[in-house]
Parts: sequence; C-alpha cells; structure tokens
Amino acid sequence: MTWRRVLGRVSFANCDPIFDGLEEKWKILPAPPAWLTGHVLRKDCLTAPIPAADYANYCEDLQLIPGLGIVSQGDVGSVLLFGNRSINSMRDIALPSDSSTSKELLKWVLKLRGLDPKFNETGPDIDAMLNESDGALLIGDKALLAADKYPNLIKLDLGAEWTMITGYPMVFGVFATRKDSPIKDIIEARQAMLNQYENFLSNPERQNEVITNTANKIGFSESRVRKYFHTEVRNSLDDHSTKGLELFLQEVCGMTEPISWVKL
Repeated sequence: MTWRRVLGRVSFANCDPIFDGLEEKWKILPAPPAWLTGHVLRKDCLTAPIPAADYANYCEDLQLIPGLGIVSQGDVGSVLLFGNRSINSMRDIALPSDSSTSKELLKWVLKLRGLDPKFNETGPDIDAMLNESDGALLIGDKALLAADKYPNLIKLDLGAEWTMITGYPMVFGVFATRKDSPIKDIIEARQAMLNQYENFLSNPERQNEVITNTANKIGFSESRVRKYFHTEVRNSLDDHSTKGLELFLQEVCGMTEPISWVKL
C-alpha cells in the first residue's frame, strides 16, 4: 500500500477516539511518539501525531494539520513524574526513551524552579527506573497504569503544571506531514480523522464503544477511561490550544520560525 494511504498513530490510548475503527478505510501504523517523526519524514505514512518538540526540530521539512492534536487543559493524567522523594530533593531522574515533548517540558519546569538534577534515559519501566533514580518520568498508558498502581508516588502532572504556569492548554502532540505531501490526500485524511473524533464526541453509542475497547485493551475500568477522554486529554486543536503550542515551541524549544500550517 502506498504511504499516502497510511496514517501513523501513537500506540497509546490517547488517540483511540480518532483511530478506533479508522483501520477499515486506512492502513494504520502504530508506534511510540518519538518513532512517528521518523516515519513521517521517511514517507512511511502520510501523517502522524508526533511530539510537539520534534516539530520544532524538523519544522523546515514538516507542516502541521489544523484542528487536530493531543491536548490537555490542566491534568493530563498520562504525563507524570513519579518519585520516592520530593521534587526539590531529587538528585537524578530517569527519562523514557519513547518521548520528546515530555522530556523538554520537564527540564523547563525544573529549570524554572532552580533545580538541576541529573537525567538518565532508559526504558519506560517504573520499577527499574526508580531502582536507579530518585524520579521517573512516564507517558501514555504506562503512566496511567503506574498512577493506578502507585498513586502515592505521583509528584507532578506535567499538563497541569504547564497550564498553571502559562494559563494555556498543553499540546503534547501535533499532526504533522511532509511539506511535499499531496494536498488532496492530506485534506481527505484530515476530514476522516475529524469525522471520527466528532462522531466520538456527539454519538453516545459510538463513545461507549470506543471507551469499552480502550478499557479492555489497557486493562482499566470504563469509568477511568471515560474520565481520561472527557477531562484530561482531547484530540481537537482550537485557537486557545494553538496559542499554547506557539508558546511551548518558542519558550521551551527555542523555535523562532512561525508554525507552517497545511493550507486547506
């Protein structure tokens, strides 16, 4: 199948409202967030939700699709710093190898607090991470599962921290495509994903179906998944979220160029 009919997706629950069922019309390529950037650049897929920090690094080659993202307003629930001691007394923090945005955001937050711990990059396993370091950053389903198992170890929700500091939503993921991607295919893919998400939001039957599928997949209660999709993570990128994204790219990533958007 041509890359123009392939959509990359984060292999976490946070995009299920868009991608659950979409495989009937498109080939879906699941991967960790940091891997998806390479898939887009190599033309393994037409578009994918890549880490916002990766867009800053590859903005000369990529453009963003309006209206779609991985966004939190306050608690995100799935980008968390865990630890056995307070943040101020952490000497070292283990960082997961499957993300970019969360690592840059954490470093920025700690710098604002005047903290400078040592960082160790490792696999996303909370027990192994905390055996070697005072703190452990986890994202996605592993963060959700660790929070359920070790609620007393949660020290910081990075989505909530960003919003508290800036007043803006935190955009963890952006839907990116190459600047030379065929516009006709991009428009078709965007509409398909928007239709999926709008159907999830407006159709209770469809919403229940997605929540049940996600709960069964990650081993969570349907009530917890429902809370996650309703109050913690969303997949729409509005004007307020876009301002938050612009601030993140400038302040955290040091990006000076304006965002390049697909012209629809």
